[in-house]
Amino acid sequence: MNAARFLAIDPGCSGALVVLDSSGEHIDHLLMPVIKIGKSSRVNAAAVSAFVASHEPVHCFIEKVHSMPSQGVSSTFTFGHSAGVVEGVVAGIGVPITLVTPQAWKKHAGLIGSDKDAARSRAVQLFPGLRVLDLKGKGQAVADALLIGRYGVSGVSAIVDGGA
Repeated sequence: MNAARFLAIDPGCSGALVVLDSSGEHIDHLLMPVIKIGKSSRVNAAAVSAFVASHEPVHCFIEKVHSMPSQGVSSTFTFGHSAGVVEGVVAGIGVPITLVTPQAWKKHAGLIGSDKDAARSRAVQLFPGLRVLDLKGKGQAVADALLIGRYGVSGVSAIVDGGA
């Protein structure tokens, strides 16, 4: 039997999925797969499903997202659609989900009050051999997912034991 694997997701078309072991170590990652439909980008649900199913995670942590006042209507719809597709695919496979607020995982990582790139810097400290983190945009998405996962795995005993 494989050791327990956990999935963490920074949703959205520019997000990422990461797989961690029970100690929070990186196993694998996938930049959010997207397809073009007209001029719009949409999450490739089939690719997300295949990645998730191949790793058989016991639990998934997804960043709890909401619209931002500065976002336009079109980008808000696209972001919400992406988050919904990801959550639906994971739930459809039968993986339990915990939604994690940005405030919770950022506090756990010591990033409250920091700029956006601080998450990538923190992830580089925790995962120094993971070269994707060197890429500003793509690395940011993987960094966020890694830190969401580290937060989730740190409290996993409560989830697995039914305490959350």
